[in-house]
Amino acid sequence: MPANKKYLTTSPWLRLSKILAGSVGGYAVTISLHLFFTTFLPKENVIITAYFTGYILWACLLLYAFIAQNVWRVWGLYIVLTVVFALPYLLKFNLNHGS
Repeated sequence: MPANKKYLTTSPWLRLSKILAGSVGGYAVTISLHLFFTTFLPKENVIITAYFTGYILWACLLLYAFIAQNVWRVWGLYIVLTVVFALPYLLKFNLNHGS
């Protein structure tokens, strides 16, 4: 049964943006979340856990990019989440290794 045409994205640029938001943005959120965990937990445990949770989280974020109505909100959400999750790791790295 084919999809209903009124629910499909008509613009190729919006379709490309959804694909990039889901794949690249979802990957950035996934990596930054695991960097956030390495700030507080042993890195060895986070790396082992990332093998399982990383793919599941990335797949869910990829799916969310296609389900959402507004792709620009998805981009905004993924950028904010990436910055929030990566900030503690970056601050800890700079405080411990800075001059």
